[in-house]
Amino acid sequence: MDFPLSELMDEQACYQKLVNLLHPGGLKCPRCGKDDAMVVHRRHREPVLDYRCSRCGRVFNAWTGTQLQKTHRRPSEMVLILRGVAQGRSTAGLARELECSRTHLLELRHQMQERALSTVWKPLLDASVEADEMYQNAGEKRRSAHRSRRSTASARQ
Repeated sequence: MDFPLSELMDEQACYQKLVNLLHPGGLKCPRCGKDDAMVVHRRHREPVLDYRCSRCGRVFNAWTGTQLQKTHRRPSEMVLILRGVAQGRSTAGLARELECSRTHLLELRHQMQERALSTVWKPLLDASVEADEMYQNAGEKRRSAHRSRRSTASARQ
């Protein structure tokens, strides 16, 4: 039985969590980089507000220029998707819980995982690498099995 947690979550708190993850330095205009000239432009998808930069005139929201750009999912759904991917839950289970298409959710999951790998995984700078700890126990054999000292004839009796 799937229990839709998205109905119980606070949209504003989820939105703020996503903004903090996507913009650790704070929300800024994607064109000019200013954060002091933002004015609310539209409120049609609260809590995801559209802002207009009073310096350059660019209209944007918190998802502009991120993996979530062009998504129409509610912030609570996005938090549940991130949570499910981080926990290793199946895409089919998440799709049932969120009542959405498994195909679209799988595409989003692949994009998120690709982005995570590209930002976290960094190649080593050295031409050679020491792996002494990796092979510390290589070639060692475990203890031999415990054998009884009694003869087989006395063991049968």
